[in-house]
Amino acid sequence: MSGTRIAGIGFHVPERVVTNEELTRWMDTTDEWIVERTGIHERRYVKKFEETPATLAAQAAAIAIERAGITKDDIDFIIFATLSPDYFFPGCGVLLQRELGITKTECGALDIRNQCSGFIYGLSVADQFIKSGMYKNILLVGAEVHSMGLDFSTRGRNVSVIFGDGAGAVVLQPTDKPGQGVLNTKLHSNGTYAEKLALISPGSHSGYHNRHIPEAVDYGYDHNTDLGGTFVTQKMLDDGLCFPTMDGQFVFKMAIQKFPEVIQEALHQAGLQVSDINMFIPHQANLRISQMVQRLLRLPDERIWNNIQKYGNTTAASIPIALCEAWEAGKVKEGDLVALAAFGSGFTWGAALIRW
Repeated sequence: MSGTRIAGIGFHVPERVVTNEELTRWMDTTDEWIVERTGIHERRYVKKFEETPATLAAQAAAIAIERAGITKDDIDFIIFATLSPDYFFPGCGVLLQRELGITKTECGALDIRNQCSGFIYGLSVADQFIKSGMYKNILLVGAEVHSMGLDFSTRGRNVSVIFGDGAGAVVLQPTDKPGQGVLNTKLHSNGTYAEKLALISPGSHSGYHNRHIPEAVDYGYDHNTDLGGTFVTQKMLDDGLCFPTMDGQFVFKMAIQKFPEVIQEALHQAGLQVSDINMFIPHQANLRISQMVQRLLRLPDERIWNNIQKYGNTTAASIPIALCEAWEAGKVKEGDLVALAAFGSGFTWGAALIRW
């Protein structure tokens, strides 16, 4: 059976740099407050009406395709991971296909909605397709535009200061070289605490899930009509319910528990140890989380790559962006063992081991 290797990799971030100082114009915060809690100094935001997750993805994909030594028409399947799609539907996969001009082959396109762990989930799906022989050149992308959906006020600062825009892409191909490529992927989820990190409204739940929330929120739905609730209510707008919410402390505690667990699970199956890892690429959720996980795993600084300081949390895009940067810097070389791991909304989490 063939393995799955990364044949090409690329990333693209918007030109606009937004510093912590700039955010102080819109909310009651400081550079020191943001850095202390997240490690972030700046992030990138798209140009309105000019850039979207699909256009960022197209830029990253073009680089990955060129580095893989193939053409766009060689791509036989697309997997697109995002939590911030261009449209509610259709998904971004077909929009990326259109942006790249991959129309003659009419290849399939799959959208992954696993938020922060979307790239890991997409990698696992692609790995199965490659190993089965179904596809030969899979384009896997993680792309996000958070800046269009954040609450840029003091009310929303705990979430809004964290996120940034960007895209990363890889081209995956089969390999017959023993021990090369994706060694394994481990995927997990637990929906018990789904609302601890979520964008709940607008949605089609009409308050149904309130039974899972200790302090239920009134979304202003009209329950006295057979036609169901209104998709967006005035109360949602007035109370800022259309923005992401996060219980930061709860998420932090879960992340530092699940990150090491899933990495150890992947290592155990592969018959490897933490000391065998040459480069660890964590999802860039929060620098403090990455640093805590690094200490728990007892990894030296030179074996972990963090770039949240300059890009913020780009969720599904964060792992491919960081992996590409590390590779471009010469920190990921042929034969290296690379560990990827992510934890986020859902909660969903996962890990992957790759022999470069």
